[in-house]
Amino acid sequence: MANVTFNQDPVTLLGNEIAVGDKAPDFTVLSNDLQEVSLSDYQGKVKLIAAVPSLDTGVCSEETKRFNEEADKLDNVHVLTVSMDLPFAQTRWCAANGVKNLDTLSDHRDADFGEKYGVLIKELRLLARAVFVVDSNDQITYVEYVSEATNFPDYDSALQAAQKAE
Repeated sequence: MANVTFNQDPVTLLGNEIAVGDKAPDFTVLSNDLQEVSLSDYQGKVKLIAAVPSLDTGVCSEETKRFNEEADKLDNVHVLTVSMDLPFAQTRWCAANGVKNLDTLSDHRDADFGEKYGVLIKELRLLARAVFVVDSNDQITYVEYVSEATNFPDYDSALQAAQKAE
């Protein structure tokens, strides 16, 4: 399992670690309007999925704004940001920050995404920072588990992987 720290303290990640070449596990999360959303809702599209602890923190906020800007430049790539934030908080945050080019999704109810992608932090019930690229056939083509949850992901590598995926 990936070794991850949160504010330099080691944390335990629950679930299965995902690797390049794996079939992307389907998951159920909530949209901002409280509707169930799953990976299969994005069938046939390339997905860049960013897991973040909370949109209301500086690093997560900046990361999501950056992916929102980049999403506008990506063809046939759907960008998703998943956190444990309540859908209401995600809606408020998106409105306050002008985020319209990606989907913010909430894993708060069942932590289904967190467990299936190995990013659920046991001690905090938050998601660890990670980025996954899933091709149009739902194969994992890129994975980054960010070793320190308060650090930014490798944007360039993630975006290049998303652009190369079909």
